[in-house]
Amino acid sequence: MGCALRKQERIYEDHVVLAAQTHFSFEDVKTLSELFRKLSCSISNDGFISREEFQLGLFRDSRKQSLFSDRLFDSNNDGLIDFGEFIRTLSIFHPDASQAEKIAVAFKLYDLWQRDFIGREEVKELILALLYESELILTDDIVEAIVDKTFEEADSKGDGKIDIEEWNNFAALNPSLLKNMTIPYLKDITAAFPSFVLNTEKNDEIYKDF
Repeated sequence: MGCALRKQERIYEDHVVLAAQTHFSFEDVKTLSELFRKLSCSISNDGFISREEFQLGLFRDSRKQSLFSDRLFDSNNDGLIDFGEFIRTLSIFHPDASQAEKIAVAFKLYDLWQRDFIGREEVKELILALLYESELILTDDIVEAIVDKTFEEADSKGDGKIDIEEWNNFAALNPSLLKNMTIPYLKDITAAFPSFVLNTEKNDEIYKDF
């Protein structure tokens, strides 16, 4: 009967609850649910966004991978993005999200091995991932120099680790680290996604059941 009518969409968290817990209004969540529906149906109609579907929506290529997008959106590492993960992660990029929220998420993003600190290997791996995704090539010496400079500035305790306190100080002194943590159009979803708003208004009878 089509993606919009699948009763499996009961897995969606309550729109009112998500609006209360994020920086989105109820109408924003309702509109974004239409975007979620479209992405979750692009390859498999199961009510989740798979890594392949997310990559397809992000890059128009289901084979292209992104270390950052995987870590940001698939918070429970099960290979699938549910509606709650989708909305809560987007909320971090909302212009109204605090700098403290963005700094905390950025720290988790860099803490690849979940040890509550960022090590040299993790910084290097993330730099290499960024270069790969941007199709840029730098010599090993330049990459190592970037890692050295990062630790020179951030590792104030000199123990070869960047803990959350050091990260907070480093991010406060280097606001450019968070420049990609804000998506301006999330401030006005209805203007950014007018077609989804129209679809949502048409399908009010469908949404009222969730």
